[in-house]
Amino acid sequence: MRNLEFGRKGPGRGPATSLVIFLHGYGADGADLLGLADPLAAHLPHTAFVAPDAPEPCVGAPFGHQWFPIPWLDGSSETLAAASLALSTADLNQFIDAAMAAEGVGPQATALIGFSQGTMMALHVALRRPVPLAGVVGFSGRLLRPEALPREITARPPVLLIHGDADPVVPYGDLAKAAAGLKAAGVSVVTHTSRGVGHGIAPDGLSLALQFLQERLPNG
Repeated sequence: MRNLEFGRKGPGRGPATSLVIFLHGYGADGADLLGLADPLAAHLPHTAFVAPDAPEPCVGAPFGHQWFPIPWLDGSSETLAAASLALSTADLNQFIDAAMAAEGVGPQATALIGFSQGTMMALHVALRRPVPLAGVVGFSGRLLRPEALPREITARPPVLLIHGDADPVVPYGDLAKAAAGLKAAGVSVVTHTSRGVGHGIAPDGLSLALQFLQERLPNG
């Protein structure tokens, strides 16, 4: 498995009582989302925030990273994309375990926040871990392989999905598809539409994410 480089914000090692892991989108890096820790930390002062870089260089953005290739964007094969997803899943699970150990917190005090491809990874990994995490927040993403989820799911953390209805990258309709797939697998899911928002994170969505975290993380 590959070790993931990451950035961190929050209290010094040891005092943290909860952990938030940001998962960036295709062609970006961990720093792209770690800035969200600043507005969140004011309300979650005992939370550590970490943001790993995805393990692969991005074919479509040479200075960025990817969790897996996207065939219809970069010309890769479906076989390669599936193999890459499996490798990145193992990498991310290892990273989550190591981050929890480093911060001294357990799954019930750990949440994932994903954006775009990071949302796809957050849902794919969190629903297949041995113990449920505190929750998953997904912006502008989709649910991978919904047909396989009922037979593969091992954990059902609560999920908040947020999507802009003017998203030109990941279709807004994927929000309803993801919610339906999650509900069919017995996952508690809440959705929110950011009106007039494209492929990004708007203030209304971030506020809902903060509320979600405050309700589910200890000493939030």
